[in-house]
Amino acid sequence: MSVNVAIVGVTGAVGQEFLAVLAERKFPVRQLRLLASARSAGTKQVFCGETFTVEELTAESFRDVQIALFSAGGSISKAFGPVAVAAGAIVVDNSSAFRLKEGIPLVVPEVNPAAIEKHNGLIANPNCSTIIMNVPVWPLHRANRVRRIIVSTYQAVSGAGAWGLEELERQMKAHAAGAPIEKIKFPHQIVNNLFSHNTTIAENGYNEEENKMLLETRKIFGEPKMAITATCIRVPIPRAHCESINLEFERPITPAEVRNILSNAPGVKVVDNVEANHFPMPLEASGQDDVLVGRIREDMSRDDGRGIELFVSGDQIRKGAATNAVQIAEKLL
Repeated sequence: MSVNVAIVGVTGAVGQEFLAVLAERKFPVRQLRLLASARSAGTKQVFCGETFTVEELTAESFRDVQIALFSAGGSISKAFGPVAVAAGAIVVDNSSAFRLKEGIPLVVPEVNPAAIEKHNGLIANPNCSTIIMNVPVWPLHRANRVRRIIVSTYQAVSGAGAWGLEELERQMKAHAAGAPIEKIKFPHQIVNNLFSHNTTIAENGYNEEENKMLLETRKIFGEPKMAITATCIRVPIPRAHCESINLEFERPITPAEVRNILSNAPGVKVVDNVEANHFPMPLEASGQDDVLVGRIREDMSRDDGRGIELFVSGDQIRKGAATNAVQIAEKLL
C-alpha cells in the first residue's frame, strides 16, 4: 500500500532526515509534498533520485495527503496540524505541541505501539532525550519494574536545530584562528564549554527539557507516578545525545541480567567492552538508529542489589526524531 506523504519543515535538520529515513527504509511513498515557509518555497530537494520543489505551507497544502510528518516547531503544528487532520491526513508531529494532551498518543514504537491505534488524526513524537532513554529502559522495566530513574544528559548542539551546528562550527573556527568567539543564539559560548540546557527554567526549578523527560516518560510507560529526576546539559558535540542513567528496580537484578535483556531488545545495541574501555560514544551513535548502551554496572551506593548504572548514546535527529516518526507511520500502514 503506497500513500501520499507531506513533510512540513522539510528544510530543517529533522525535515532533511525525514527524506533520508523514508528513502532508506523504502517507505511506500506514492506522492511526496515538501512544505516549508514562504522563504524556502521554490527551493529544490532530491528524494530517491527525483527532484522536488518546496512549496509554501498553506491551509490548502494537505489535499489528498494521507500522512503528514511535521517538524516545524510548536506554533506551526498548532496552527496547521488540525488543518491537516481536517483534510484527511494523519499527522505525526515532532514538536511539543500535543505530547501531553489528553487523548493524543505519545509513541515510541518499541515501547507502546498499541497507543497508535487510539489516534484521532494526531500522533505525537516524544522529545529526543525521552526517546533515547525510553528505548533501553522499557525492556528492563518490563522484566523488573523500575521504581526510580535518575538521568543526566549530554546533549548535542544539533538538538537545537541546524543553527546549533552552525554556531558550534563558527565558534570552533574562531577559536582555531585566535579570533573573538561570538555567541548569537545560544545563551553562552558552546565551544570549549557546556551549560544547562538552553530552555526556560520552570517554577519547580527544572528546565523544560528536564520536565519533558519526566512527564513524557510517565505517559509513554503508563506510569503516572514513576519517580524520575533529570539534569539536562548542552555539550559541544555536533550530533548524538548521551545520557547517564541510574535505575532503581523493584527486585534485585544483576548487570549480567541487564546485559542479557538489552542484547535482545529492539532498537538497542550493547556496546560494553570493558577490556578495550569501549563504550557508547556520539561519534559511533551518529547516523544510526539503534541506541547504544554500555557501562552496565551495579550501583555501588546500594546494598540491596536493586540499582543499575547505564551510559547510552543515540542519534537525536534519527531515532530521537525522524526515524521514530517514520516508524510510527510504518505502523499506521
